[in-house]
Amino acid sequence: MASRIRYQLIGQQQPAPFWTLAAVAAVVVLAGLAAAAYMATVGHHITGMNNQVVWGVPHVFAVTLILAASGALNVASVGSVFGRVDHKPLARLSGVLAVALLIGGLTVLVLDLGRPDRLIVAMTHYNLRSIFAWNILLYTGFLAIVAVYLWTLMEPRMRVHSTKAGTVAFAWRIILTTGTGSIFGFLLAREAYGGAIMAPLFIAASLAYGTAAFSLLFLAVMRSQGRRAPEQLLSGISGMMGVFVMAVLLLLAIHFLTLLYTPGRHDVVRFLLLEGGSIPATLWLGKVVIGGIVPAVLLFHGATRRRAGALAAASIMVLIGGFAHVFVMIVGAQSYPLQLFPGREVSGAVFDGRAASYTPTAPELLLGLGGIALVVLIAMIALRFLALTPKHLPDEPVDEPVAAEPSAEDESGGGEEPAPAASHG
Repeated sequence: MASRIRYQLIGQQQPAPFWTLAAVAAVVVLAGLAAAAYMATVGHHITGMNNQVVWGVPHVFAVTLILAASGALNVASVGSVFGRVDHKPLARLSGVLAVALLIGGLTVLVLDLGRPDRLIVAMTHYNLRSIFAWNILLYTGFLAIVAVYLWTLMEPRMRVHSTKAGTVAFAWRIILTTGTGSIFGFLLAREAYGGAIMAPLFIAASLAYGTAAFSLLFLAVMRSQGRRAPEQLLSGISGMMGVFVMAVLLLLAIHFLTLLYTPGRHDVVRFLLLEGGSIPATLWLGKVVIGGIVPAVLLFHGATRRRAGALAAASIMVLIGGFAHVFVMIVGAQSYPLQLFPGREVSGAVFDGRAASYTPTAPELLLGLGGIALVVLIAMIALRFLALTPKHLPDEPVDEPVAAEPSAEDESGGGEEPAPAASHG
C-alpha cells in the first residue's frame, strides 16, 4: 500500500509566538488602513505625489504584490502541471500565498486610488476597450480559479481533477500577468512605456518575485518546526528562481535597447539610466546588483544553491530588486517630463519640461507596508486553520526532531493524499 502525505496545521504547538506575530501584522494592517483614511480625508496634497507623479509608492507596493501573486502559484504549477513530484506537496501552500498576495496588492491599489466606494461600479459597468476593466475580470477570475484549484487539492473526492484545475490556473495566471504588463504597454503617452516587451517582462518578473515570496514563506514554516528542507528541493527552487532572475535582466536590457533604438526615446533612456538622480541609482544598485547579479550567483553556485540560508538571502534580495524595478518603471517613468510636442521646445508657466521630484510621505509608506502585513496575516490565518503543510517531504532529513503539530486528518479531515513514488531531480 502506498504511503500517503499527511498535512498539518501550524501554530498549535507554540501558539504564543504565532499569535504574537499575527498581532503585529494586524497592527500594521490597521495602521495602513488609518493612513489610507487620513489621505482620503485630508487630501492628495499630504502625499509626495503631484500632477506629474500621480502613481506613487503605494502603487509600487500594489503592483509588486500583484506580480508576486501570479508567480507564487508557480510551485503548484510545477507540481500539478509539469509533474515535478517533489514540488507537488507544496501546492496547497503555493495556492494560498498566491491568493493572499493578490488580495494584499488589490487592497493597496483600491485604497490608493482614493475611491474604494467606486469598486462596485467598476465591477458592474465595464468598458471593454479599457485594459483596466479587463484586469478587474482577470483579478477576480484568478481568485475564483485558485479557490477551485485548492478545493481539488484538499478534498479527496475532487483530487482527480487537480491536474485540470492546475492547468487552468497556470494558463490564467499567464494571461493575468500579460494583462498587468499590457497596462504599461498601452500607455503610449509615457516614453518609458508603450511596447509589446512589457508583457513578457512582467511575466518573467512575476515568476521571479512570486517564487522568492513563496521561498521565504516555505523556509519560515520549516524553521518554525525545527525542520530542514530537502537539499534536492532547495536546489530545484534555487535553479528555477535563478533562471527567472536572469530572464528579467535580459528582458529589461532588451526593453532599454528597444527604447534606445527608437527615435525620440533617447532622452528618456538617458534619464532612467544616467541622469535621473536617484532613479538610475535605484535601477543599477537596487535592481541590477542587489536584485539580479548577487542573488543569481547565490542561486547558481554549487556551494550555496542547496542551502536554506542562501535561498532565503537570495529571495529577500530578489524582492528588494522587485520593488526597485517597479519603482523605476512607475515613478521614474512619470518623473520624466511629458513630450507633448516631440522635436519642439516647450515653455510655459507650469513644469517647463523639467523632471518631477517625488519623495514619499509616511502615510504612503504605511499604506504599502499595510498591504504586506495583510499578506502575512492572511497566510498565517490560513496556516492555522487549513492543512497546508506536509508533515514530511520526500527526501527530508529526519535527524532533527519534527514539531508534533496535530495532523490534518485529526483536525480538518481530508488531509492526506498519495505520496509521490519518487523525487525527480
